Amino acid sequence: MKKITLRLLLIFTFANFQIFTFAQDSSRIRISLLTCTPGDELYSIFGHSALRIIDSNSVTDIVYNYGTFNFDDEGFYLKFIRGKLPYYISIARFDEFKFDYQSTNRGITEQVLDFSAIEKITIKHSLIENLKEENKYYQYDFFLDNCTTRLRDIIVKNKQPSPLLPAVMPVTKTFRNAIHQYLDAGLQPWSKLGIDILLGAPTDAVMTPAQQQFLPDNLMVALDSSLNIKIVQSSENLYPFEPFHEKHWFTPIMFFCALLILFILLSIPKSSRIQNTLNGLDGFLFFLTGLLGILLIFMMTATDHSMTKNNYNIFWPWPTHTIAAFFINKKKRLAKYYFLASAVGLALLLLLWFLLPQQMNNALIPFVILLIYRSAVQYFKF
Repeated sequence: MKKITLRLLLIFTFANFQIFTFAQDSSRIRISLLTCTPGDELYSIFGHSALRIIDSNSVTDIVYNYGTFNFDDEGFYLKFIRGKLPYYISIARFDEFKFDYQSTNRGITEQVLDFSAIEKITIKHSLIENLKEENKYYQYDFFLDNCTTRLRDIIVKNKQPSPLLPAVMPVTKTFRNAIHQYLDAGLQPWSKLGIDILLGAPTDAVMTPAQQQFLPDNLMVALDSSLNIKIVQSSENLYPFEPFHEKHWFTPIMFFCALLILFILLSIPKSSRIQNTLNGLDGFLFFLTGLLGILLIFMMTATDHSMTKNNYNIFWPWPTHTIAAFFINKKKRLAKYYFLASAVGLALLLLLWFLLPQQMNNALIPFVILLIYRSAVQYFKF
């Protein structure tokens, strides 16, 4: 009799537990944040975030990704340069998503998030609504509105009470510091140079804790460290991988130093042939430098990129160099004083290099010295 009573008690307890669990989460949905490690290419060097939703009712395992754009979009390159390329939300089966990242030697960390049944259903319905053609596009901003911040906003908006996510980088870190950290770790000195040239003073603003979460790793750590509630139920690396980055020995500073030395060596012989060659190289040097200045003005004034404004790099690649290049070795008084102004202006820039309100890339210093040197040579020719 005691054994029968004990069995009935166990059955009753188990049944109550099942009913309680079902009542707690009747959605049969699991939502998790996927954080992907950086890759070797520039587009992947900062990592990636996506949202995984497993629905046992519909037997689906879907990944929602806000980092999608269309290479076949009409005027793709111009829209991309101007910051007008629309990004959109897309979906993929989890097994396909996992295979893509595993095959390119990129890891995935999964954080199962603690939502109530109603919160899970709300999030899933919201994402399905966003997949509609009229809703899926948005104006992408790498720093302020990207595939990671979109997911952060979904999590914070739908979790009650809203999690308070802390800073995970030092409070003095700027946007430029943050991206340098990834470019240095990924051994991308040339990409770092190009980004430093194109991005202006706004990139040197100190990030707020929320702004730090534009990087996938930062959002992952911030969720783990929520200050007021526990939002992460469990965390798991989905498969082992060995990170590898190919080292580039030929760095920008080596290239520009070599270029400076080459021009100095060519200046030593007094052969007319070599001097004519050097004049041609000067014209090429100033013309290309001027084209870069025109590009910087275009990025500052004719694009929607928030971080390319107020770019102090414009003080060394003068757009007027494109015109001055055609007056190399010509006996024109205006050209003479133009190259004097170029030499003096660039020398002043070097003196103020570390005092500017924008962090300049130091690999450019030998190139600026080269421009000063060749400007002075052109001035003293007259």
